[in-house]
Amino acid sequence: MKRTAFTMIELVFVIVILGILAAVAIPKFAATRDDAQIAKGRSDVAAIRAAIVGERQGRLLQGQSNYINQLHHGTDVLFDANGTATTDGKLLQYGITTQADTNGHWQPYATSLQYKYHILGGDVVFTYAPTTGTFNCTPASTATTDPCRLLTN
Repeated sequence: MKRTAFTMIELVFVIVILGILAAVAIPKFAATRDDAQIAKGRSDVAAIRAAIVGERQGRLLQGQSNYINQLHHGTDVLFDANGTATTDGKLLQYGITTQADTNGHWQPYATSLQYKYHILGGDVVFTYAPTTGTFNCTPASTATTDPCRLLTN
């Protein structure tokens, strides 16, 4: 008589293998999420810096040598201003919406020239300097895993 079903040992063996694969894969997915949030932050920082330079070049063509004095004028959407109190111009084509203390999101910080990016369970504070047009954070350590360094290097 020919059997066409699996034995109990074969089923247990398959379940054990699936359990081992899941134990290896789940931490990899968590690390992938952190990597994606770091990549998003790096992209945001690069876009903000490029927008500051682009706005400055437009001002130079108009005979103004100064940088914009602010990067936003609301608290719900950041990086949408062109340095004026009106909404006639945009720093970024689409501003970045804020969300409170959620990984991968921006918020205004202590002053109107500071912004924080929440990543890896902590905040990285960026400061815009309107006199020089820089948008930088200060690393907390020299380690390459410092969140500021991860977002700017």
